[in-house]
Amino acid sequence: MSTMDDRRSSFVNRDDPIPTIILNDPSPRSQTPEPSSHDAYNSDTDTPSRSSGIRGRFSAFKEKARIQDRLVEKLLASVVPLDDGEFPNDDGGGYAGRTAKPNFTLPTMSNNFRRFNSRIGVVFVFQARVLRLLAWRRPTHTMSFLAVYTFVCLDPSLLPLLPLVVLLVAVLVPSFVARHPAAEFSAASAAYPQAWAGYAAHGPPLAPAVTVKPVKELSRDFFRNMRDLQNCMEDFSQMHDAIVRLVVPRTNFSNEAQSSALFVVLCATCLFMSIAANIMPWRLIFLAAGWAITCVGHPWVQHQLEDAHKNHLHPQEEKAMSWAETWAERDIILDSAPETGEVEIFELQRLSGGGEWEPWLFSASPYDPLTPARIAGERPVGTRFFEDVQPPQGWEWSEKKWALDLWSREWVEERIITGVEVETEGERWVYDIYDEQAEKIGVAESSTLDSNKARGTDATPKRPKPSWEEGEDGDGRRGDWRRRRWVRLVRRKLISRDAVS
Repeated sequence: MSTMDDRRSSFVNRDDPIPTIILNDPSPRSQTPEPSSHDAYNSDTDTPSRSSGIRGRFSAFKEKARIQDRLVEKLLASVVPLDDGEFPNDDGGGYAGRTAKPNFTLPTMSNNFRRFNSRIGVVFVFQARVLRLLAWRRPTHTMSFLAVYTFVCLDPSLLPLLPLVVLLVAVLVPSFVARHPAAEFSAASAAYPQAWAGYAAHGPPLAPAVTVKPVKELSRDFFRNMRDLQNCMEDFSQMHDAIVRLVVPRTNFSNEAQSSALFVVLCATCLFMSIAANIMPWRLIFLAAGWAITCVGHPWVQHQLEDAHKNHLHPQEEKAMSWAETWAERDIILDSAPETGEVEIFELQRLSGGGEWEPWLFSASPYDPLTPARIAGERPVGTRFFEDVQPPQGWEWSEKKWALDLWSREWVEERIITGVEVETEGERWVYDIYDEQAEKIGVAESSTLDSNKARGTDATPKRPKPSWEEGEDGDGRRGDWRRRRWVRLVRRKLISRDAVS
């Protein structure tokens, strides 16, 4: 009877290498020649085919790799510009109980790659079998798959049954047969009538259970996994570049007409699907799509499709693309002028002890009597010079100069500002009203205040009503602050590609 180690197997793709994907415009590959075993693994060992001495020198190879890893790690730590001098670490994201992830180190990376490569064979075995199934290597297997797929499409309630059947047929039954193997016989041996009757699972287990173990490092299976892994990396790179070339230029609005047309088509499709999704025969659609994808993998069908594409579809591709571009440019109307807007700034002046108005600063707030900052006793915030006023972030000036807002009453009433006197002529200042009684505040004009003073009546009624009469500069006593509004047009700034990246 065989020992337990003899019954341990590894998942390795020992068939033909998994073919890489070849596209019409493949990404550039490295033109460096294939390195030898000494250059590829930085060791003095021979290739796996030469087994003499490789096990004896494996410890020296590992010690040499550790020294090189330490040197390269220290070099990277001195070159990479990190604030804390260490490689970035995942702090767990604040979730309790989450395992902390170690920092990046070359020894850990090398060890994890070797462990990963020793165990990744099951993925490549599954990939190879799927490719053989879709390529019709054994038509009976492919037809059996299509039969099962047809039953599942016609009756989707069978879908939860599939993983149970796979576990039963592909895992439990082979494991049982391995522990209860069939009797071996030959023509020269004595006849066993029970053996001729077929397989019989009677009696105790005759063989140890089969377990799965990782492949040994630097073994032939280890390098088979590395071969399939490099091919999968190339496949991913090819598919990534192909998707980027196909999808990104049409969806990133580099060509706004084309991306806008695609947006309109997708919106119309979403609207149609939201109405007709419940009446579409999804079972038949998935059934036909599965059969079509599987049949496309047949060699004869692939040959016919290549001929049809070369003779019929390829000459019409340019015409179809030209028609789509013409439709997008003709029917999609884009904004040619950039977005514009108006910004404002308030010029604040304060009354000095000598009775003269002194320039104070330019602020984004009018600093009226009921401003929260003024009530809290804070000073206004802004810049002292006009030239220091900057446009909002992402905008640029559309005009060269600021323009004085001549409609001072409008912006006062829009903000519901009270306790001020509006100057409707001249320099359009808006003054604070000086009044010892707190309740006598309101919006008043210079002409109204002057007329009330001449008659000896109160300047501010209990319920102030807005007056549209134009007034001139009054001679009455005013508050300590006055302001006026300046406006200027801005437009959106073009963002360069370097700023985005």
